[in-house]
Amino acid sequence: MSQASEPKKGPVLVLLGGTGDLARRMLLPSLFHLEADGLLPDGLRIYGVARDGQSPDTYRTNVRAALELREKTIEEDAWKRFIARVDYFSGDVTKPEGAKALADAIGGHSELYIYFSVSPSIYPKACESLAGAGLIRENTRLVLEKPIGRDLESSKALNCAVAKVATEEQIFRIDHYLGKETVQNLIALRFANIAFEPLWTNHTIDHVQITVAETEGVGDRWPYYNEYGALRDMLQNHMIQLLCLVAMEPPADLDPDSVRAEKVKVLKALRPMSRATVSQEVVLGQYTSGVSDGKSVTGYLDEVGKPTDTETFIALRCFIDNWRWAGTPFFLRTGKRLPERRTQIVIQFKPLPHSIFSNSANADMVANRLVIDLQPQEDISLVLMNQRPGLAQEGMRLQPMPLSLSLAKAYSGHGGRRRIAYERLLLDVFRGDRTLFVHRNEVEEAWAWVDGVAEAWQQAGLKPKNYAAGTSGPAGVHALIERSGHQWHD
Repeated sequence: MSQASEPKKGPVLVLLGGTGDLARRMLLPSLFHLEADGLLPDGLRIYGVARDGQSPDTYRTNVRAALELREKTIEEDAWKRFIARVDYFSGDVTKPEGAKALADAIGGHSELYIYFSVSPSIYPKACESLAGAGLIRENTRLVLEKPIGRDLESSKALNCAVAKVATEEQIFRIDHYLGKETVQNLIALRFANIAFEPLWTNHTIDHVQITVAETEGVGDRWPYYNEYGALRDMLQNHMIQLLCLVAMEPPADLDPDSVRAEKVKVLKALRPMSRATVSQEVVLGQYTSGVSDGKSVTGYLDEVGKPTDTETFIALRCFIDNWRWAGTPFFLRTGKRLPERRTQIVIQFKPLPHSIFSNSANADMVANRLVIDLQPQEDISLVLMNQRPGLAQEGMRLQPMPLSLSLAKAYSGHGGRRRIAYERLLLDVFRGDRTLFVHRNEVEEAWAWVDGVAEAWQQAGLKPKNYAAGTSGPAGVHALIERSGHQWHD
């Protein structure tokens, strides 16, 4: 009788790709912090899985080294508890014999969590083999990393392959942006405060900006990135998820199906782009050599080593055609080798319909603005007009002042640290809470719209325009927003 048939033991987490970059930088440190906080399930065992043939002791040593790279200090008691949970399995789980050997190594378990920290191209074969080895049952949860496909067709194929072995309730599609504290604060800000709901419409909001800017280039990731580009790598998942959270209607409750239903409505209401309109709605760019973070860096074509039209920058204007948002533009931009690393949502309110103040005071007047910073620092600030202290011949003077909801400032005296977004998401996987995870319907609706954008620009013959590394993007990015009478919040 195999070990898999022995009496049930505690829960088991299997990290496929357990020696990879994501596991070393994010997943294993997140699990360690959950251990330090006493939040891991009782009796949880953690198996790193890869094909490199290293021993369990070597793997544990490498786990320690990965933690030391990002942690100033490591609490030794927590480390001893954590590493006692960790084991390693070397094998190829895309093959039936490899999956069977993994099942024998794990033995019995009360619950099994399988984290796919591997290329999505491996998902179908891995799922088939793992299910054949009896590892995907009712007590199994599958955690899938993006990208779920490269387009709608491939996304459906991947989702169908996983759906053959697991129900939708067992599948947790991760978008790590949804684990960030400030994203959860956005949900609290919108739905735990009555003050904003009457203002959250096209009657009072002038436009919305969502920016995901990165200073690093593509580097060694170019084989993956050259296939996907900025549109499919960042905009299709992270940015559209942020868009949905900003624009969705209040759900009936925080049940995952209730939240998902409202996000899908937003995706269905996104106005399609056409060949006739795309040149006015989309700007594409590709970085060339330049200076980034004070250092000379090479261009994208030098990294790839061959000609390519893959975009490393995209900015677009889109509209949500429903009653709440009709006519309100949403501006999205993301790119590599930009001047600063920043993820930010800006809710720009409309100016006053009439001012009672003097001309000198009006000169100082700016419209209210809600700025939600996700990185590098997490903050939510509301810019309001306030009287400027002091006396002046011309009477009252005004100045904009921010009201900040910075968690870092609010909890600065509590000795807290900034959490890794994966900590929240892993904890929710253990708890079975799918609220912050992406449903199949969302993935496929997002791909349907993104495919339309890509098809429109291909039909129109749009090509990426060059921009020097370290600059704010290609020519045309400012004109895109200025045509609507606005400017980027930089």
